[in-house]
Amino acid sequence: MQSSATVLVYSDDANTRAQVRLAAGRRPASDLPPVEYLECATLPAVLKELDRGGIDVCVLDGEAVPAGGMGVCRQLKDEIFQCPPVLLLMGRPQDAWLATWSRADAAVTLPVEPVEFAGALASLLRKRLAVGA
Repeated sequence: MQSSATVLVYSDDANTRAQVRLAAGRRPASDLPPVEYLECATLPAVLKELDRGGIDVCVLDGEAVPAGGMGVCRQLKDEIFQCPPVLLLMGRPQDAWLATWSRADAAVTLPVEPVEFAGALASLLRKRLAVGA
């Protein structure tokens, strides 16, 4: 097992980024390594960090401004070779079809519900870490 997992969190809202960190904590599941969070408030910062590599999962805020997480997700899936899995934060459950359009690997609604979010994040991390092993 690798020593830690890196989760990129994109939102223009510092409170949303804090919700994500608090919901999953340092270890979203006991069978996973500790998580290190990399916070980004702008699309250029996201692209720079993904270009650097080492990201295991991206959490994107669908309600971010000016670049919403759904559009960012679709762009990443189109442009990044072996793009990390994406967990999308949606404003409403009715936006699930947009999450599908964006090619997100999983989606949860805002505000972040800790059990649901940690479960979705853990599932994506397990898949990603199993592929990288």
